[in-house]
Amino acid sequence: MSIFTKIIQGKIPSYKVAENDDFYAFLDINPNAKGHTLVVPKKEENKIFDLDEKSYLGLMQFSYKVAKAIEKAVPCERIGMTVIGLEVPHVHVHLIPLHSMADATFGKKEKLSDDEFQEIANEIAKNFS
Repeated sequence: MSIFTKIIQGKIPSYKVAENDDFYAFLDINPNAKGHTLVVPKKEENKIFDLDEKSYLGLMQFSYKVAKAIEKAVPCERIGMTVIGLEVPHVHVHLIPLHSMADATFGKKEKLSDDEFQEIANEIAKNFS
């Protein structure tokens, strides 16, 4: 069972921003930028291209809606999207508010307080539709 499955099941706390029957979105606790969000399918699958086509397209549609909510909640130049998947064996999409190319490199990390995480999560969740 991956750490993301434990988060989805509520065994590990998260800063949830959106959820439906099939997908879950929450703030990355080691963010590249304020508002960096992970979107995961609730069904645990290791590699994105091992998802069936319906699940893959659903993940992209859900990620689109989350990205639009982030855009309204976090001032930035644009929302970047990346899928790497090496660090956790559970499909996940990174949605990262970008101000510069450095925000997309995973070499720069933001430090946020619990209150800051909660405020951002609430703001994104409020804009999710």
